[in-house]
Amino acid sequence: MVLFIAIAAGAYPVVRRLTRRLEALKQGVEQFGAGRLSHRVEVSGSDEVAAVASSFNVAAQRVEALVQSHRSLLANASHELRSPLARMKMAVSMFEGASAEQRAKLKVEIDRNVAELDALVEEVLLASRLDVAHDPLLRDRVDLFALAAEEAARVDATVDAEEETVIAGDERLLRRALRNLLENARRYGGGEITVVLRPPAPDGATTILVCDRGAGVPEAMRERILEPFFRLPGHAEQAGGVGLGLSLVKQIAERHGGSVRCEPREGGGTCFRLTLPAG
Repeated sequence: MVLFIAIAAGAYPVVRRLTRRLEALKQGVEQFGAGRLSHRVEVSGSDEVAAVASSFNVAAQRVEALVQSHRSLLANASHELRSPLARMKMAVSMFEGASAEQRAKLKVEIDRNVAELDALVEEVLLASRLDVAHDPLLRDRVDLFALAAEEAARVDATVDAEEETVIAGDERLLRRALRNLLENARRYGGGEITVVLRPPAPDGATTILVCDRGAGVPEAMRERILEPFFRLPGHAEQAGGVGLGLSLVKQIAERHGGSVRCEPREGGGTCFRLTLPAG
């Protein structure tokens, strides 16, 4: 009996420390749940409680990043919606008292702004889905040469490929990535657009280059140009773009385990290098 009491007395400080750590973890979870998304809990020791605390911090970091991403996306999208909505409001207000010729021009303006709004909403929804996607990526058999040829034909671009290249991936998303790169080249890159499909590297990765002969992208902006809603000075006024196309390419590449980067083209212009693993 005396021995049991002695053991119990010796274990009491250990139990007390464990209780305090569990209580601190509980309070941390409650603070995070109450909206303090930057809150993290202390990780000490190497036992099960420390493992739970570490896992909580990792999950909290992901949730905070996701919420911040969505807030930024919503704020930027709200800002971008104002311009086409304001133009539509003005065109509609002028429509009733306009002549037949003026009405025809106003209708073109209204249709253009409706198309811009539709594209913006579609790209915001896709960006949001890619942000929160947890389902396994589709792994279809995708012929990149055929895909490149089809999309290049839409913008009168040339395709340079040495051989047929097939990878495993989501054909719909890969088509969207290539289309966005080609549309960007058509809009800002001058008349000469080339798609270069490189043979797979020793590690199985495939590289697609979409190159133009435009003014090029300053070195300081080559990473920022892949951010949502970032546009080069003077490009915001050009019709057709909503500022999400290149950031979607980055999301799609990363969803496939790949990457995209902006590089200068020899002789002038820009190349976007899309690298995709074998799958």
